[in-house]
Order: sequence, then C-alpha cells, then structure tokens
Amino acid sequence: MQTHSREKRYWLDEPGNVTKLYHALWVVGILLLVGDFFLHKHEDFVFAGWYSFYGVFGFIACVALVVSAKGLRKLLMRDEQYYDY
Repeated sequence: MQTHSREKRYWLDEPGNVTKLYHALWVVGILLLVGDFFLHKHEDFVFAGWYSFYGVFGFIACVALVVSAKGLRKLLMRDEQYYDY
C-alpha cells in the first residue's frame, strides 16, 4: 500500500502551475483576437469575415450544446431503480 507522501505528483498538482496555464491561455486568446485584425479573410459569406466571428459562433454553439444536453437529460433520465428487477 502506498502512503500519501510517496504518491506521484504531476505538474498540474501544483496550484502555481495551474495559474500559469490559466494566464497563458488568456494571453494566447488575446493574441489570437489581436491577430484577427491583421488577417485578410477570403470567405464565401460576408458574416464569416466579421471580426472574431468564429470565436463568438463557437462560444454560442458550446452554450447551446450544454443547454440542450441539460434539457435532453431531463427528457431521457430514468429512475434510479429502472434496471433493477
């Protein structure tokens, strides 16, 4: 049996590393938004060329997916004893 002190620790177990990762993701996101100003787009639809269209569309799609999954869960959820005989 392993003791608590001998457990393997991973780099995300340290709160400081989680904070660094969080800040790095913010920096990458901001750089991508700034880069969107300088990118010349060749889109088939006018709205696809709008500033940060794909980021906003992706966020709205993810929120819609979560909300619809919560509703679907209420529709499809079975009683806890459903499979017991």
